[in-house]
Amino acid sequence: MAQADSLVINIAELITPPASAAPLHGQAMHQLTRVTNAALAIRDGRILAAADEPLVRAAYRADEVIDAGGRSVVPGFVDPHTHAVWAGERAGEFEQRIAGASYMEIMSAGGGILSTVQATRAADLDEIIAQTQPRLQRMLAHGTTTAEIKTGYGLDTDAERKQLDAIHLLDEDLPLDLIPTFLGAHAVPPEYRPDTDAYVDFVVEEMLPDLAYTVYTVELEDGRTYQRRAADFCDVFCERGVFDVAQTKRILQAAKTHGLGLKLHVDEFEPMGGTTLAVELGATSVDHLVRTGEEELRLLAASATVGVMLPGTPFGLGSHHFAPARTFIDAGGALALATDLNPGTSWCESMPMMMAIAARYMRMTPAECLTAATLNAAHAIGLGKQLGALATGYQADFLILDSDDYRDLTYRFGGNLVRDVYKRGVCAI
Repeated sequence: MAQADSLVINIAELITPPASAAPLHGQAMHQLTRVTNAALAIRDGRILAAADEPLVRAAYRADEVIDAGGRSVVPGFVDPHTHAVWAGERAGEFEQRIAGASYMEIMSAGGGILSTVQATRAADLDEIIAQTQPRLQRMLAHGTTTAEIKTGYGLDTDAERKQLDAIHLLDEDLPLDLIPTFLGAHAVPPEYRPDTDAYVDFVVEEMLPDLAYTVYTVELEDGRTYQRRAADFCDVFCERGVFDVAQTKRILQAAKTHGLGLKLHVDEFEPMGGTTLAVELGATSVDHLVRTGEEELRLLAASATVGVMLPGTPFGLGSHHFAPARTFIDAGGALALATDLNPGTSWCESMPMMMAIAARYMRMTPAECLTAATLNAAHAIGLGKQLGALATGYQADFLILDSDDYRDLTYRFGGNLVRDVYKRGVCAI
């Protein structure tokens, strides 16, 4: 009998996407692994076994035994698109939109992203951390164990670095893992308007070379240290009135030469060809896709790039037009879900709420929603070989639900069905 650090027993149903070195496409998103009367064996923060309880208990012993109480266990959620680090709020703009103003009208008048830029530039590092930490704790409480966080509320080198500093310090202090993305091309700052090309020059020639090679020293609990780059990815907001396809391509090609992975915001308000560019450049993910046409969706579906859809954003904008998830999945696409947590359009820390919206308005099944919020979401940040599934060798990030049926994550909404959150086999909440 082998030694484990802990056993999780009395699991009514263990539900997980199968381990996969690539994101799950099309109908494969619906094909979950379900084990009733299940158990997990965990050692060194990773899963040794996920199988029938009698088999696991016959093969492993452990000093710690965790009783799931006849509940469902699913992988921890991965949120692959957030803007969680910011200062200030924009409740007034919410009222403006209710009164009929559009997102782009507010942005053109100096509000929107630029309003948050002003507040974030003015806040010091401690203030930003103090405002962000409760948001991340709420994400964790709703089952998110790994989250990508973008910069993009600084739009100059020092303020962007301040956001990256906050991400790395919060990553060290909190149980959930944070994946940093450089989004210096989130908007054109006032000091560069109306010369967008000059700002693109600044991003490519100054910000990227500076920030791409900034490193952080991370100290582990055992005293060992390692070096970590400031950002894993570079993202660009490719949209009318922000950055066009040619400008986006120039920034991302430069980012690629610096060794960064690529992401794109595209087709949130109108199609511009950004999805085709994402496939051409081999981006890890392309996000939003609200207005993407069928031809580009088929092109994306046939590629290795994950399509990330953000149901909270049209919901937050009061829109009735959601991203075409059903068309994309039926075309064979690999789809992930994310919150788009941000102060303007989607202040929501709950991945289960995203799943509930996606099921109703994007016609996704509960199984597809779970895959999109776990394994495929992990692949959307380049970590699908170690996160997002409950399988041997994967990180032991899992949730014990306050339910014996995982479908309640999409069926029930407005509350929190996540009872316990485990990160690397240790109870985080």
